[in-house]
Amino acid sequence: MDRSEEGGSAPIEPLNRQSSLGERAYERLRESVVGGQFQPGVKLTVRSVAEALGVSTTPARDAINRLIADGALINRGPKTIVVPELTFEDLAEVTKIRSSLEGLAAFESVRHVDSSDVAYLEGIQNKLNSALDDGRYQDVLALNKAFHFRIYDLSKMPRLVAIIESLWIRVGPTLNKLYPEFAASKRGVANHQWAIRGLQDRDGLTVRAAIENDLRDGYRQLSAISDRDNNQT
Repeated sequence: MDRSEEGGSAPIEPLNRQSSLGERAYERLRESVVGGQFQPGVKLTVRSVAEALGVSTTPARDAINRLIADGALINRGPKTIVVPELTFEDLAEVTKIRSSLEGLAAFESVRHVDSSDVAYLEGIQNKLNSALDDGRYQDVLALNKAFHFRIYDLSKMPRLVAIIESLWIRVGPTLNKLYPEFAASKRGVANHQWAIRGLQDRDGLTVRAAIENDLRDGYRQLSAISDRDNNQT
């Protein structure tokens, strides 16, 4: 199983050299960004990425350049690559789009769900709950991503899932700001349990409502944090 589903604590893992290093480097670095394994504002270098992935600088540079093109990273100088911060306006726009697209994928998921999918999601949620209790928030983010995309993949709409992932690339690092405050409310846990029940009942409207509510709760928390930070400056 991919470490992103297990919620491994290392932001980037070494690569298997049997496949294309450039493509694998891009996929692994993208997964780390999507899963919120980097804080907004973190600076990366070609050398640091290459060392973390266990590759030369060429595939590392290629991966970084592709993620800059994706909007996941920003080039602020010859050797300064930064994980961008989302503005409040960007967050509001992305959340509205995510709600529509992820709600659609959630609604369609019940057409293809079976008992093994439900068992997988319950297992991921149990691991996520343990990570919350232990304060392992990077693991929480990785597991949360695995939970959501298992549901979206069930839609059997790969183009839709690809668009959703492109939005997660933008918002992933910002989700770090949810914790530890969001952990205390357990709202995310309740929404996930609600989604699982909907999948068990093959009720697309329920799954859609649970996912949309999950996004709204996260947005409200991030908005409150943004307001607090602005008032302190």
